[in-house]
Amino acid sequence: MNEQRVTFAEQLREFLRRNMSLFLAAGFVLLLVQDIFGTHGVLAMRRAQKEAARVQQEIDRVNHENHQFQDKVKALKSDPQAIERIAREEMGLARPGEYIFKIPSKPGDSAGSVSTPQSFQTTPQP
Repeated sequence: MNEQRVTFAEQLREFLRRNMSLFLAAGFVLLLVQDIFGTHGVLAMRRAQKEAARVQQEIDRVNHENHQFQDKVKALKSDPQAIERIAREEMGLARPGEYIFKIPSKPGDSAGSVSTPQSFQTTPQP
């Protein structure tokens, strides 16, 4: 009866020996699935790379816009023609002796209700 009596430890050892390759294959498949679809897997990394590229493009666009604004500020500080253009177009100012005539646009124009003001210089009357 001693010969036929197999302990639990021996049964477990035999079971593991017979099925070890199955357990290893299942573990490998689980690790592979985790590496592809997991939180830090390949798909998540690709999404993060695309998002980083999109953010970098936005940063580049904003930097370009910032440089344009810096150039405008520099021009407004030092270029008298730029200052005069802003004064005329945006503020409606004119030089002494000039008159500004605002000509309404045609009803079908989509530019707005009043066209860009035009100034005409007249000689002062004595």
